[in-house]
Amino acid sequence: MYLEKIESPADVRAIPVDELPALAAEIRGALIDKLAAHGGHVGPNLGMVETTIALHRVFDSPTDKLVFDVSHQTYVHKMLTGRAYGFTDPERYDEVSGYSEPSESEHDHFVIGHTSTSVSLACGLAKGRDLVGDDYNVVAVIGDGSLSGGEAFEGLDWAAELGSNLIVIVNDNEMSIAENHGGLYASLAELRATDGMSPNNYFRSLGLYYRYVEDGNDEQAVEAALAEVRGIDHPVVVHIHTEKGHGFAPAVEQKERFHWGGWFDKKTGESLLPAGGEPGYEELTYQALSAAMEADPRVVVISSATPGVMGFSPERRAAAGKQFVDVGIAEEHAVALASGIAAAGGVPVYGFYGTFIQRGFDQLMQDLCVNGNPAVLLSFCDSARSMNDVTHLGIFDVPELSAIPGLTYLAPTCKEEYLAMLQWAIAWQEGPVAIRVPAAGVVSREAAAPSDGESDDAAWPLMPEVVATGDDVAIIGLGCAFPIAQDAATMLEADGMDVTLVNPRVASGLDDAFVAELARTHKAVVTVEDGQLEGGFGEKVARQAGPFGTRVRCLGIPRGYYDRYDPAELMASCGLTPEGVTAAAKELLA
Repeated sequence: MYLEKIESPADVRAIPVDELPALAAEIRGALIDKLAAHGGHVGPNLGMVETTIALHRVFDSPTDKLVFDVSHQTYVHKMLTGRAYGFTDPERYDEVSGYSEPSESEHDHFVIGHTSTSVSLACGLAKGRDLVGDDYNVVAVIGDGSLSGGEAFEGLDWAAELGSNLIVIVNDNEMSIAENHGGLYASLAELRATDGMSPNNYFRSLGLYYRYVEDGNDEQAVEAALAEVRGIDHPVVVHIHTEKGHGFAPAVEQKERFHWGGWFDKKTGESLLPAGGEPGYEELTYQALSAAMEADPRVVVISSATPGVMGFSPERRAAAGKQFVDVGIAEEHAVALASGIAAAGGVPVYGFYGTFIQRGFDQLMQDLCVNGNPAVLLSFCDSARSMNDVTHLGIFDVPELSAIPGLTYLAPTCKEEYLAMLQWAIAWQEGPVAIRVPAAGVVSREAAAPSDGESDDAAWPLMPEVVATGDDVAIIGLGCAFPIAQDAATMLEADGMDVTLVNPRVASGLDDAFVAELARTHKAVVTVEDGQLEGGFGEKVARQAGPFGTRVRCLGIPRGYYDRYDPAELMASCGLTPEGVTAAAKELLA
């Protein structure tokens, strides 16, 4: 066994060359064991085993700084820097983050979970090193899929002017999460086909020196190339061709599926996730969009490298033809593209994980909403009950999106309401509409779909749904937090209180007159949301109700960065349970 004896990269350098294949095999075995049982990024890490070993044999971390883009390739780095226990001991799997994390180790220099950032961060380290007169290597590791992100270009473009040591390792496994998209990938393909000799060289065109390693899964070949550039006095790109999923046949054969996942048979790769059951929101979205595309050839679905979030498998993407566009990792471009398509008469529907749209905030405000073009935006996994890594939190969406003038942000409570809102948004021509796709499991509320009278009203989802009416307290439950509010209302009514229960439908704010009427006719108002409290939905209601002297309690997640938390515990600590809402209402009424 090697991993249990590795406390630092010095131990990796001490291993004889002829024993390195055995080390690589042990690392892969540990990766597959953990990822099959626990989940995580499978293919990217399996493909980086040999290159990471070479990195730690050539460079002296943490004196030399290694910056890994998006952290999808850091698992082996963690194993070789004293954190192997997080991959070899099932009892300690959760002690190690799936992302770069300085609080864990001096070998990690930034918290990184979003993509295309490593080159810019490394440029900053190199510039800071030069300013204070230090002398060490700075190495950025970035995948080919991440090169489509705008910040990657900005970093590489500026790097050529640095004039001192900077080593950029491009891990080219010919894949993003799904397939790559964009013109620069033709350049990478030509470089691979010509052993790095093609004159069509993206990196040289930016003024960077360049080296190529065809077999990035040959540790000795990579180590030799890195040894040649160690201590170099100018920026250089080392382009390494690896195989995503290398060493695990199912991950090689099904690269997209095994980008991230878990609960699979480590021998066959077959999924061990429960089969059957009700379709999730990914499948529901696909079914709705597929029908819309068939009915109207102007409808086009846009993805920024995450087509699976809308249920678009490779086969479904192919069947959609020109009505499906994947722009790669490029949220900024996706938003502006949607605005342009809408301006030309098309009907764009752009789906994304809410945590990633932060990168496109400027385009949302300037390119889309200032122009008022009728694009549809579908934001997934926005809830404290969704992803719980500090870099992937889904709690910031309401403060972010509701702050943009001209953007209507809808928050359906259930699948019926979501599908009706999606159909409405595709037809709506008065401006851009975003929908907060429920993220706390599929809930059914047939009464939430528009009634015959409402369906005749072109603006029905812009009006709140008053589910019950009372005189004591009004409880407003936003989106997938509505069931919590609903259960609390039932508990309060059982205690003899009259409760008004409201589904606001619009996360970006209620009508002033509606809130004024609630404030005038109730002794107290409680708002419930499973996102950030500060700047969120509830605070808007409190401001609107303030002039009427009505007591208002806003329940949500306090502003902060939360990492690997237990969703139920966090929600309970914030009063986001039926019991917590009930207690808040009673306290106000007392």
